[in-house]
Amino acid sequence: MPSFSYIVKDKNGTQQDGIIQAASLDAALNKLREKGNTIISVKDYKDASAVEQESLLDKIGLLIFKIRTHVPLKVIVFFTRQLATMFSAGLNIEKTISQLLIEESNKKFKKVLGQLNADIKKGLSLSDAMERHPGVFSPLYIALVKSGEVSGTLHRVLEELANYLEFIQDTRRKVISAMYYPAFVLLITFLIVAGLIIYVVPIFQEVYARFKADLPLPTQILIHISDTVRSNFIVSALIVAAFVGLIVVINLTYTGRLIFDRVRLKVPIIGQLQMNSLMSKFSRTFGMLMGAGVPVIDAMKLVSRVVDNYVIKIGVKNTIRYIKDGYSISASMKKSAVYPPTLVSLASTGEETGEIENMFAKAAIFYDKQVDAVVSRLTSLIEPMLIVIIATVIGTIIIVLYLPVFYLGMVMKRGLK
Repeated sequence: MPSFSYIVKDKNGTQQDGIIQAASLDAALNKLREKGNTIISVKDYKDASAVEQESLLDKIGLLIFKIRTHVPLKVIVFFTRQLATMFSAGLNIEKTISQLLIEESNKKFKKVLGQLNADIKKGLSLSDAMERHPGVFSPLYIALVKSGEVSGTLHRVLEELANYLEFIQDTRRKVISAMYYPAFVLLITFLIVAGLIIYVVPIFQEVYARFKADLPLPTQILIHISDTVRSNFIVSALIVAAFVGLIVVINLTYTGRLIFDRVRLKVPIIGQLQMNSLMSKFSRTFGMLMGAGVPVIDAMKLVSRVVDNYVIKIGVKNTIRYIKDGYSISASMKKSAVYPPTLVSLASTGEETGEIENMFAKAAIFYDKQVDAVVSRLTSLIEPMLIVIIATVIGTIIIVLYLPVFYLGMVMKRGLK
């Protein structure tokens, strides 16, 4: 018979946890309710206790699932804010979700809310119901909701979570807006280069063929590329698509992602932007988790799942190991050697004053300002950089095309002498 791990509050309000055997999840819920318990969390014991290493196929499957079930962040932000407001007004979770289900306009999220509503009516907690939708609710989101349920401060946790998600949305918008212009310009450059190779190079090729001229090596290479692309356009497109797909797959592997993330952090300006963004996210997340009453080790584990850079992930996991060995938070961060000295110093001050939550909040504000400063600098530098790139790429193609003409002019000049 299957086993289920549970966390409940008994009639006296005392929290209890353990393992119960039942034929199904619904049967386990009924058994616990019959004893007069308030259910906080119930899940399959095998899923709750097993620690599995995801294979590459699992990661690809999860990526596809997340893409298929993706809900825009602004929808999640609005839902969290509404949930916090309605819950603070005295509505219970079941009535709140039912009301939000009626008002929701996003079809994907409306379906998710319908499933949440059905699971909550069965007796599942909000966090357990959300855990069934990994493509919509992040591990951090679920952990904070669970901490709010356990501590009885769900409305406050939801308010903080809504503020946090709004900050993440705002930061993401800043970074993306800084990248829109260069992405657009590079796309136009690619189209111009493609047009030159497909349409312009053949015209020069015909002219040179009539004169039976000996072409310089760079021009021969360019003509060969043009012939290959034009005669095998579909194959070339498939090769490009396969290359992009290969990059995506490599990025899903541990070693590949680690290499890419190291390179990203070392790219001038972009690396600085990403590091500041990561430290802001780390500080805000860790401070919020500590404020919600999540134990230090659990908070660090959640932060390691939230930061989207493997170099920092490894650093956070090393920090967890050092904390388990008895080091303080700041000493563990220093030994991990991935955090900026400023953040380590603020963490140390927070430990000394007993206000570590506030110090990490201040650190987050500091790194927010750094992100804004780097984005402003990037915006001012990006236009001249793009002009240089475009001029170099297109200018090189034009020069290579005209090399035979230059050589012919030099030969004629020597002949006249």
